[in-house]
Amino acid sequence: MNSFRIQLQDATHAEAFAGVTTFVGEDASGSFGILAGHAPIMTSLIMGLARFRIGAEAWQYLAVPRAVLYFRQNVLTLSTYRYLLDDDYTRISQALQQQLLAEQKKLASMNQSLRRMEEEVLKRLWEASRAGSR
Repeated sequence: MNSFRIQLQDATHAEAFAGVTTFVGEDASGSFGILAGHAPIMTSLIMGLARFRIGAEAWQYLAVPRAVLYFRQNVLTLSTYRYLLDDDYTRISQALQQQLLAEQKKLASMNQSLRRMEEEVLKRLWEASRAGSR
């Protein structure tokens, strides 16, 4: 059976897998698959789960917040700032949900902080304009 190699890399580490027979991912145009010998392709994966299979083994699930995928000469390179890898769909789905919830909380906190900063800047501008008109 024909196979290819996957190289995963994020901000802190990299992993490689040989003997991959199938990769399934999703970009803005929808779901797609890659087999050995596929034409060169470069795309941006959306947030979610991708999966790949080594030989006839169980699927490996890959959770990514977003990623750049590049396939050339039977090497699939996937670059992202963070990924999760697991062979258990339920476990990785739960991990992805937890990660998304944590990121939403962080984003809400950042937005609240930005609003407070904007209010403070506007208050100071207003006070400065009042002081200047006296």
